[in-house]
Amino acid sequence: MAVLPIRIMGDPVLHSPASEVTEITDEVRTLVADMYETMDLAPGVGLAAPQVGVPQRIYVYSYVDDDDRPWRGEIINPELWMTPPEPGSPDPDEESEGCLSFPGERFPLRRSDRVLVTGVDLSGEPVRIEVDGWRARIMQHEFDHLDGILYVDRLSDGDWKTVQKIARKRGWTRGGASWTPGVDDLEG
Repeated sequence: MAVLPIRIMGDPVLHSPASEVTEITDEVRTLVADMYETMDLAPGVGLAAPQVGVPQRIYVYSYVDDDDRPWRGEIINPELWMTPPEPGSPDPDEESEGCLSFPGERFPLRRSDRVLVTGVDLSGEPVRIEVDGWRARIMQHEFDHLDGILYVDRLSDGDWKTVQKIARKRGWTRGGASWTPGVDDLEG
């Protein structure tokens, strides 16, 4: 297994829809193992293949549920259904999120509170996940990556302008920027 560089905001692979996985090969299995290792070291609760430069419809996740049970898995070729989000502005304390592809920042974003995700796992077995709250946010966030959408693309105009200033200051407006967990210090 290997820790992979995580692409940052301006990279074209993050802004294009990913391709379906047509066959679960040893290469796909290695990619998923590397994604878990990268996500864990980052640390993150989810990681999509485009974030490590691979334009395929795969993401991994890892979180602890409300009953302190760990949940960890991968979803290949996911489909997402969700209830409409509640109208209104997001609560900055309860509805903020961050992204490993826009590291070091968090912004409030309203998401649906309930989702259903289906797909397959590495064995080709069907996966069906119905979750709410924080877990639903993770699923929507990672699914967005597969459609070429970063959470910062969904922010209010004011927050979007702040994102643009940060990206310019850090040199993230062009492709090619990345960071490697355990290697790069992104503080400050």
